[in-house]
Amino acid sequence: MGEALKQRLRQAKFESPAHEAMLNLLVAAGFVRERLDRLCEAHGITAAQYNVLRILRGAHPGGYPRCDVAARMIERAPDVTRIIDRLQRRGLVERARSSQDRRLSLTRITRKGMDLAERMRPEVDALHREIGRRLSAQDVRELSRISERLYATDE
Repeated sequence: MGEALKQRLRQAKFESPAHEAMLNLLVAAGFVRERLDRLCEAHGITAAQYNVLRILRGAHPGGYPRCDVAARMIERAPDVTRIIDRLQRRGLVERARSSQDRRLSLTRITRKGMDLAERMRPEVDALHREIGRRLSAQDVRELSRISERLYATDE
């Protein structure tokens, strides 16, 4: 085990099986991240911006406060406000005061943002299928189970 990782990192051995597993996880995450970054870049946005659009599409038409968007991010981003600012400048999201609590600002995806997310959907789906072709259904379930064991206790 670990031959692909040894070749990829040009490393003959690892300190421990846990070290090897961590490096494998980081390399695999980088592999997936690189493909998502290229996909997003082709549409003029970042992966973090796509993540915000994905979150807000799920809340459409209601939207979320910034703190709820931040809590739902795949990768925690300390600059969620700036990400939303950039999306707003491009007309992909809008902010409005909550009718229940005037102190609360809700961010909503705009029609333009929905259109962009829909244009990206076939390519995102193709990325999911690529992962599915590389792994069996059982492997996918096992990968999810193991991944959750790594981070679930920290939430």
